[in-house]
Amino acid sequence: MIKVVHAAKFYAPVRGGMETVLADLCHGTSGDWDVHVVAANDARVTVRERRDEVSVVRAAAYGQAASVPLCPALPWHLWTHPADCFVLHEPNPIAGTSLWLRTPSRRLIVWHHSDLVRPWWAPPTYGRLQRMLYRRADCVIASSPTLALESPLVQCARRTAIIPFGIDLARYRRTDAARAAEIGAIRASTPGPRLLFVGRLVYYKGLQVLLQAAREWRGTLIVVGDGPLEAELRRMAAELDVDGRIRFVGRVEDEQLPAYYQACDAFVLPSLARTEAFGVVQVEAMAAALPVVSTCLPTGVPWVNQHGVTGLVVPPGDAAALGRALNRLSGSETLRRSLGDAASRRADRLFSRERMVQAFHGVVEAVVHAPDRLDDYLARVRIA
Repeated sequence: MIKVVHAAKFYAPVRGGMETVLADLCHGTSGDWDVHVVAANDARVTVRERRDEVSVVRAAAYGQAASVPLCPALPWHLWTHPADCFVLHEPNPIAGTSLWLRTPSRRLIVWHHSDLVRPWWAPPTYGRLQRMLYRRADCVIASSPTLALESPLVQCARRTAIIPFGIDLARYRRTDAARAAEIGAIRASTPGPRLLFVGRLVYYKGLQVLLQAAREWRGTLIVVGDGPLEAELRRMAAELDVDGRIRFVGRVEDEQLPAYYQACDAFVLPSLARTEAFGVVQVEAMAAALPVVSTCLPTGVPWVNQHGVTGLVVPPGDAAALGRALNRLSGSETLRRSLGDAASRRADRLFSRERMVQAFHGVVEAVVHAPDRLDDYLARVRIA
């Protein structure tokens, strides 16, 4: 049995896209491998525990600087975990620097979740170290062909594997009585058609642009999530005179979230920056057969949601173009249904959790057991 150590920023039950993907990878492979995670804690104490047959070390953290957990003991926890393969989840400055200094394994895989955009000084400083790590790695994993082509970091890699993020699709398609009641309650409280946004209320999500465009949507906009911009967004909605058609419902528990997708008619992801590298929420919407309106970022976002096939894609930051796309969807139930059906089929084909875990399993096994044949293996499983 091979031993695999994941070097992560945080680990479940911490919520977040990277954390969800990591938990699924660990749980999905723990039956075949000895799986370990070294991550930051959210308190000044180090915790060791077992979660779903995964050994987890949460290193004591003493605050954060520029969203980076300050964990002085994390390097030691990584260096004292010899393994057959390390998987570094980037961006992750403390863990990345530690493994650049010393990697207690012959094999290193980097899973590139997104480019490091902020703060401004990070790319020219930690970015230099990242490029050396990516060149050293046996393989760099990216979640989409677009991200692999557009990211200057991934371009440094000797070899790249494309593994799209996957989710539990069935979770967004349940139709039992309890789910039906939740869907009915949401629809009863919000006039249709219903447009859904899910995410943190932060700068790069483009909510300010969405509020300007919302005047073109003929029904209700439901905003799920919280964050530092909430008060500003509420004021802006009132100034634009759209607050009567916008519902800020705040943070929704994981158990209730699928009902919001199933209760709505379309989904919107108006992100502005490369920080949005994939948009897992798009896949959640597609699983529920919703058409998606998203932005043409130089990342995997427009690869996940294909313009004219599974939804509509507009330039980032263009409120007029976003408004036209929303107006087009709100005015045609036939178009919404056609795009939504295609979105559901694309989710089945590319974005299941099982497919993601299986592809990751194959890459790690090849890196550990057949590194001399890794190029041939990656060529056989390449996604266009």
